[in-house]
Amino acid sequence: MRIPFVLAATVALAAPVLAQTVAPATAPASAVASAATGAPSANLLLAPSPLPLQYPPFDRIPDADIGPALDQGMAEQLAEVAAIADNPAAPTFDNTIVALERGGRTLGRATTLLMSLTGADANPARLKLQADYATRLAAHRDAIQLNPRLFARIEALYQRRAALGLGAQEQRLIERQYQQFLRAGAKLDEDGKARMKAINAEMAQLGARFNQNVLAEVNDSAVVVDSLEELKGLDEEQVSAAAAAAKARGLDGKYLIALLNTTGQPVLAQLENRALRQRVYEASVARGSRGNAFDNTALVSRVVTLRAERAQLLGFATHADFVLKDETAKTQQAVNGMLRQLAPSAVGAARREGAELQAVIDREQAARHQPSFKLAAWDWSFYSEKLRAEKYGFDESQLKPYLEMRNVLENGVFYAAGQLYGLKFKERRDLPVYHPDVLVYDVFNADGSQLAIFLADLYARPSKRGGAWMNAYVDQSGLMNQKPVVANHLNIPKPADGKPTLLTWDEVTTLFHEFGHALHGMFSNVKYPSMAGTKVPRDFVEYPSQVNEMWADWPSVLANYAKHYKTGEPMPRALLDKVLAAKQFNQGFASTEYLSAASLDQRWHQLPLDRIPAADGVMAFEAQALREEGYDYDAVPPRYRTPYFSHIMGGYAAGYYAYVWSEVLDANTVQWFKANGGLKRELGDTFRAKLLSQGGSQDALTLFRGVVGHEPQIQPLLERRGLVIEKTRTAGSPQQAAQP
Repeated sequence: MRIPFVLAATVALAAPVLAQTVAPATAPASAVASAATGAPSANLLLAPSPLPLQYPPFDRIPDADIGPALDQGMAEQLAEVAAIADNPAAPTFDNTIVALERGGRTLGRATTLLMSLTGADANPARLKLQADYATRLAAHRDAIQLNPRLFARIEALYQRRAALGLGAQEQRLIERQYQQFLRAGAKLDEDGKARMKAINAEMAQLGARFNQNVLAEVNDSAVVVDSLEELKGLDEEQVSAAAAAAKARGLDGKYLIALLNTTGQPVLAQLENRALRQRVYEASVARGSRGNAFDNTALVSRVVTLRAERAQLLGFATHADFVLKDETAKTQQAVNGMLRQLAPSAVGAARREGAELQAVIDREQAARHQPSFKLAAWDWSFYSEKLRAEKYGFDESQLKPYLEMRNVLENGVFYAAGQLYGLKFKERRDLPVYHPDVLVYDVFNADGSQLAIFLADLYARPSKRGGAWMNAYVDQSGLMNQKPVVANHLNIPKPADGKPTLLTWDEVTTLFHEFGHALHGMFSNVKYPSMAGTKVPRDFVEYPSQVNEMWADWPSVLANYAKHYKTGEPMPRALLDKVLAAKQFNQGFASTEYLSAASLDQRWHQLPLDRIPAADGVMAFEAQALREEGYDYDAVPPRYRTPYFSHIMGGYAAGYYAYVWSEVLDANTVQWFKANGGLKRELGDTFRAKLLSQGGSQDALTLFRGVVGHEPQIQPLLERRGLVIEKTRTAGSPQQAAQP
């Protein structure tokens, strides 16, 4: 999901359950033969897909087949693990580590499909499967990672890894596997293991319920509008879409404003009716804490409690300590230091921006001979667009006709990848899709060889979770001779009646960002599946995608795609210059809404077990934490409030800081590109070879230094945002740079 922390934004990425323990493997010989001969299979998930690059046969896998495939996949993998653990031969890299890498292929296919579809196109059957199998999959993972005989073999290899004559990638694989088993509780006593299993099972069930509640609340909280007059400010396409959405719910003659899973809602920038803006905003921030069937406050309290207990079982003071030890940040002190260093400058900038917006309000109200009012959170986007127009001479409505979605994708995102990496793209209409809106492309290297298959699922719909993300249906692996199949997902409102989809600048940047994740997955060139693509530390995974945002407004790229959807005329240079001049506009707001959410994440997960509030104290704790961290400016709420903060109930727990951490690296790398000539093939080839292709096979910061040639520096990030921090240390790692 993309986080517009700055105009050049940041994004989250979805990973299927069991990503570390369920790796692609060799299928049974009979299944391979069936796929090769095209013989019909009762359940296509039980064998590798016969389609190109093992692309999923979406049209031939009914939901009813997913459960049996999960069952068979778990049974197969447990048998594979038993064969490894009980092997009478002494442990070797091949008979233990490589054997694990090959295992679990059926389960990998089934879990990847289920988790991908529940995110992109949920239905009651898929949601029930997710809920029913959450605890079973957690128990399955525990059965592997808490197997004492298996761990004994891994530990034996770890202890003598330096004497095994292995390459660097193989040694790193042993080390990572050993650490993962330790972090799963492999060295706990039997009572500890039993408690760990119970915690994991309960957390899996609660996580599934949280996600389903978030989706249900987004749909249940949509705002019904009675009259067309109230929608003044929306364009014709948006009004038509709102009418169609209302009609789909049996509300003929009314209008429905759908919500996204963020605090701010896009329509707030356009709606002239202040009362309706307030209704939309209040509906948004109330989600998950309304006391209804989808209330998430009790789930949050319980999940945070279970995480803290698990951390203590493993010898850590808090869940944040447990998480950060495995990231590049390493410590709470490093993360807190960076966030608290940036917060005062961001909030100060937001207050100055708010004062400018208040002046706009005061002037307008005086001109109408009406009393003024105090700037509120539901006013910010509306008046910031007015101020942008006043300061820079343009607003979003002037840009959108030049930003037609398909043109941005193919002549912008793909064009930049072609110029920088030599890639070519060809749309495919013969491969099945899970929803008619999904686009599919073959991706080719400069020499004509196929690199990957790419899916673009760009439109919002009620069955799709909020935000933007990337996932891989097939991971690259030299060991398994696999090429990647990756997908990008966005939530762009779809116009009614086949009208053109015209993007905001934020949505354009999101397209470029998400494709940066896709490139990271497609360029992967490693041997072992568990190191492929985006399987890197969470506070590094956003970095390559943030770098890809720089091409959105690169002059030659922009000139290739920013063309009027009716006339084909290029965006006027004067308008382009205004867009570039406004890059630091509203950055106080953007920085504050992100940083407050990142700080909230840390405050929740730095709590010791005995200080976690019960359900009725969740919202009070949130308010107190924000005040204490300096985010006491009501006009700029956090991008996510706790009850709908899906990131931190999922893979970004104690890791939401990763966006700004990664952006330090991104800003340094953008500087490197610009200093060496920008959009040049030789630079793209270097970035691909030294970083994007390496996956998790090397230390993350080593990869960064190998490209840029020095340690990360915070100053480029500060300059980009227009933030000034006194006594900022401008050299060293992010840990060092973040210290006061």
